[in-house]
Amino acid sequence: MATMEERLDELMKKRAEARLGGGQARIDKHHAKGRLTARERIELLLDEGSFEEFDMFKKHRCQNFGMEKTQILSDGVVTGYGTVDGRTVYLYSQDFTSHGGSLSETHAEKICKVMDMAAKNGHPLIGMNDSGGARIQEGIEALKGYSEIFLKNVMYSGVVPQISAIFGPCAGGAVYSPALTDFTVMVKNNSYMFLTGPKVVKTVTHEDVTPEQLGGASVHGTKSGVIHYGADSEVDAINYIKSILEHMPSNNVEHAPIVPTNDPVDRATPVLSQIIPDNPNQAYDIKEVITNTVDDGRFVETQPEYAPNIVVGFARYGGKAVGIVANQPKFLAGVLDSNASCKAARFIRTCDCFNIPIVTFVDVPGFLPGTAQEYMGVIRHGAKLMYAYAEATVPKVTIITRKNYGGAYCVMSSKHLRGDINYAWPTAEIAVMGEKGASEILFARGAKASEDPAKYTAEKEEEYKEAFLNPYRAAERGYIDDIIDPAKTRFKIIKSLEMLKNKRDTNPMKKHGNIPL
Repeated sequence: MATMEERLDELMKKRAEARLGGGQARIDKHHAKGRLTARERIELLLDEGSFEEFDMFKKHRCQNFGMEKTQILSDGVVTGYGTVDGRTVYLYSQDFTSHGGSLSETHAEKICKVMDMAAKNGHPLIGMNDSGGARIQEGIEALKGYSEIFLKNVMYSGVVPQISAIFGPCAGGAVYSPALTDFTVMVKNNSYMFLTGPKVVKTVTHEDVTPEQLGGASVHGTKSGVIHYGADSEVDAINYIKSILEHMPSNNVEHAPIVPTNDPVDRATPVLSQIIPDNPNQAYDIKEVITNTVDDGRFVETQPEYAPNIVVGFARYGGKAVGIVANQPKFLAGVLDSNASCKAARFIRTCDCFNIPIVTFVDVPGFLPGTAQEYMGVIRHGAKLMYAYAEATVPKVTIITRKNYGGAYCVMSSKHLRGDINYAWPTAEIAVMGEKGASEILFARGAKASEDPAKYTAEKEEEYKEAFLNPYRAAERGYIDDIIDPAKTRFKIIKSLEMLKNKRDTNPMKKHGNIPL
């Protein structure tokens, strides 16, 4: 009979074997491509020495195509839990050195196990994807495994934060798990996502396209909006995940941790009093407004390259995490279009899921006109944004900096969609439309009858502007709570959030609403 020492020696050997995954030769080949291994990624993400691994000795059960001869411990995925900045997270990290990280029945079982544990214990789930897809040798069992993962992604959506990182290939059905999670990060020039690869595309559509052109980080970061951040390196991607986690609670019944700051609550920002140009058609950068008001000027933007006419991301006011939504006059004059509406709506619903207050900065001339937008369904997509704001029960603070016209006024967290506190700067223009468009409708007959139509029109435009393009008419009706000095914006937001910290709001009892998808 073996002694305890011999048994422990055997255990250590098996652990060492499991940690090598597909073997040193494959690890070296992986490193040669500039990519980290599954375990190296875990070490970068977690606090030192905090990782506790599950199912290290699990093997696949496939007996087809000679697979019984290639048994690799851990079966292509490392799972377990640890801490990030002292807070518990569950995770899985696919190992490309082991069967190309392909998903087998047992591989999926390991992932589902940590997903269940994350939800049951109320902690975030991080998935690091680096896989060749379903293990073809297992056929339907692999597809079953994917489907079970997708189901859990859906069931635990809004229960615990789910974050996906793409560190290599992610193709076919594998893309749907990241697509179902709250945030997805890719690495530029070293990862890709697509449903059908370049070879299938060539066969079906006769297009010649590279994996990067078809589904690289640049494509999904700028064109499709599938991802929330395109990282320059794996280290950058992991640091971004940490910055997101920092602003998220562990689950849907908690609040994000408060981070003490030395940034004074009553810090004035006089630069904001000069940021709005005298010419109402001149652009400025809304990110300057954001960074000048948030704690320590730190703003973690999500989807920075997609639909840049709207800005979304996380920051803190007085140590408390918030989600920020802001029209960006620097791009398309800050107009709302289909992509911007979807981007903001998804972000708002994420914040609402996890009890994160929403601060909205408004400077919007309306929705983008034209056949392209109408054919694309801007009505439906704009309705998503309206739905998200109306449905959200978290504290909502809105600052109108300049333009706020027409339907866009209704959509952008107005009082009428249950906005809690709505402030305006003196430069705010709240009306159905700008002076030129309004004058063309209201004074068209007068212009035709006038001896000097140009002079008449100019006078009427100025008349309309003086009467309507200001924040006072809205304030008279209580639709604006106060008109504030831009320099006091930070103070006003922090005071509002403090006042709203115990807010309770509910929606009618129902199975779920029917958002216009």
